[in-house]
Amino acid sequence: MKRIILFLATNLAVMLVLSIAASLLGVNKYLTANGLNLGMLLGFAAVMGFGGSFISLLMSKTMAKWSTGAKVIAQPQTQAEHWLVNTVGRLAKNAGLPMPEVAIYEGEANAFATGASRNSSLVAVSTGLLQTMSESEVEAVLAHEIAHIANGDMVTLTLIQGVVNTFVIFISRVVGYFVDQALRKDGEESSGPGIGYMISVFVCDLLFGILASMIVMYFSRQREFRADAGAAKLLGSPQPMIAALHRLGGIEAGELPQNVATAGIAGRPGWMALFSSHPPIEERIAALR
Repeated sequence: MKRIILFLATNLAVMLVLSIAASLLGVNKYLTANGLNLGMLLGFAAVMGFGGSFISLLMSKTMAKWSTGAKVIAQPQTQAEHWLVNTVGRLAKNAGLPMPEVAIYEGEANAFATGASRNSSLVAVSTGLLQTMSESEVEAVLAHEIAHIANGDMVTLTLIQGVVNTFVIFISRVVGYFVDQALRKDGEESSGPGIGYMISVFVCDLLFGILASMIVMYFSRQREFRADAGAAKLLGSPQPMIAALHRLGGIEAGELPQNVATAGIAGRPGWMALFSSHPPIEERIAALR
């Protein structure tokens, strides 16, 4: 319940900030007495589409900690924590990265990396992962997450999400406008958007949003292959990553909150492959081989 309330509150706050920004910029007045102002609409769509994506990116570390309960290791207390911090530090150095924050959270086997940039990143692993995997397998998982940071995957996916969001908002309102005009009686003066516009925009936002999520998930799957390859390069061999994936394939991977689900090492396949953020483990192993 806490995660759901946090998710809803965050999204409402983001929408409020974006609505105020669009109003201050004047791009929310794309429906005029002379018809649809496409330039203004594009500006509105860009503010809403990219704005939401970049706000989410900037808040990603904080939201990840809140939603998973991850505790950052400021001063390692146990041998396991010392090993974890040292391993992340060594892998980050080999990848030419500054030291990320390292955290542990309670849960089944999984791990994720997030952050607004390579210089402000977080690598978190679950207690389940540490308990069910050998050190070499955990190291491979950590190398995978470090490769995500080195590849700039968080920013890349944010840009892709921003582009598709912009087109969804823009096209939905164009369709809504023409549907509304078609439903008006001949000679009827326009006094603002009618019910046809509002219903059409709602339906188009939903349908185009589904198509957009397929595009984003495709790129998410591709970045998993790249992160696996990056881990193999950091470790000098694909075998540790293959072993880690074999182990993940034989255990129940822990679910992550929606805001970090695409950043995990493992994810449950969607009800259709096109909506899955991660490729099947068998495909990932085949690609490494």
